[in-house]
Amino acid sequence: MSAQPAPSALRVVIADDSLLVREGTARLLSEAGFEVVGQAEDATQLLALVEASGPDVAIVDIRMPPGYSDEGLQAVTAIRDRWGDTIGILVLSHHVEAAFALRLLRDGARGTGYLLKDRMADLEDFSDAIRRVARGGSVVDPAVVSRLVEQPQSISRLAELTEREREVLALMAEGRSNQAIADRLFVTPKTVEAHIASIFSKLDLIPAPDDHRRVLAVLAYLGLEAEPA
Repeated sequence: MSAQPAPSALRVVIADDSLLVREGTARLLSEAGFEVVGQAEDATQLLALVEASGPDVAIVDIRMPPGYSDEGLQAVTAIRDRWGDTIGILVLSHHVEAAFALRLLRDGARGTGYLLKDRMADLEDFSDAIRRVARGGSVVDPAVVSRLVEQPQSISRLAELTEREREVLALMAEGRSNQAIADRLFVTPKTVEAHIASIFSKLDLIPAPDDHRRVLAVLAYLGLEAEPA
């Protein structure tokens, strides 16, 4: 039996054309303590569902009926136009589509994430991603970050960075906090701060006052240099 959501449980909606994916995701999230307040099979249903339920987070597949192209992103744009960043957005995709990730994140909205569907297999990480976008943070799949960094055009512009600075940059672009980067690399937060200061200096980027703007600055830089995936 699924666990009952706590009184303060995050309320989520799920939009995916596959009934199996919707039901499976809803069951996993319910067991993890989220309150799934609705499911949609296309963009039209999603917008109606958001209007009716006012969720904390919308989990949206990029490709949905009728065209299976970017209907999910179009729905996200409509949600942002109407509700701003009051609703967290976590977009899911089967494949690395770096151009879609950049398109999603460029407009500067808080509480936005892009993950591959494979990441859903790790419920702890998936749940953490949902909570991060609900808090207004950013989540970017490591595979997308790697694709951007590995583009030949990006490599030439990143050549001045040390190997450790590139590791820090990739973790920054995933939306990791300084403490999380320190834990991952087994260094102190002060060391991470020094690496970040050096990265921004070498890339001529001015650090923003919050993590989300910092991530957007990094992604904007990579997006300018990378060919669309």
